[in-house]
Amino acid sequence: MIRPRLSSVIERRLLVNYRVDPYVAAALLPAPLRPHLVRGQAVAGICLLRIGGVRPAWAPAATGLTSENAAHRISVEWEGPDGVERGVYIPRRDTASRLNAFAGGRIYPGEHGRADFTVREDPDAVRVAFATRDGEVEVDATVEPAGELDGSGLFTDLAEASEFFRRGSRGLSPNADGTHLDVLELSTDAWKVTAGRPRHVRSSFFEDLDRFPPGSAVLDSALVMRGVAADWSQGEPFRVGEPFSLGCGAGVGAAEGLAG
Repeated sequence: MIRPRLSSVIERRLLVNYRVDPYVAAALLPAPLRPHLVRGQAVAGICLLRIGGVRPAWAPAATGLTSENAAHRISVEWEGPDGVERGVYIPRRDTASRLNAFAGGRIYPGEHGRADFTVREDPDAVRVAFATRDGEVEVDATVEPAGELDGSGLFTDLAEASEFFRRGSRGLSPNADGTHLDVLELSTDAWKVTAGRPRHVRSSFFEDLDRFPPGSAVLDSALVMRGVAADWSQGEPFRVGEPFSLGCGAGVGAAEGLAG
């Protein structure tokens, strides 16, 4: 089977991160995925991505398209044939692009819902807000640049945070038929993130008390990526089972720190 590869430029990527109670995060995951724990906490968040020059790898850059996109993410791990593997589980993706919404899950991995975005970029802050057309999710995030990654309960410094997210390059998202997860992998030779500081973040996803009981999801930190050339490739569909529970005993060994 031929698996198409897409080339692009990540024009702007905000990673807004939450530290989440591991039992709460585990309840949102299909088996055999389990939360990847850092200092006893699960890592989840929102990726707010403007991606430009998107085209088949063989096509000229001038033919590429630009779009605003968002993904809600939970960092995960699982047992692979050669040991523990890592990625992010993406319960939903949303996009301003009609083409992305049509092609996702059909031409390339990852089904997308439609959303309307408001973006403002100033020297001292970036604001990205969106509301999904199905009425399920609203996000409004303002992130300002920071010299250091301060105040995080997950990461001691920017270098540790950067490496954590660099290694979680595979995105696994539910397919409509419910039998497997689509796999989309990011690759780049120019990985670089800078520290951000969340000035204001509102997320109906993380503020949903049925999904996250009070105190179980706490805003932790933000990272910023700009001007990074990146390729996206399709992985083998990932078969899933029943939701995973930390009560099974798996995954607890990662609770003491950054695994892998």
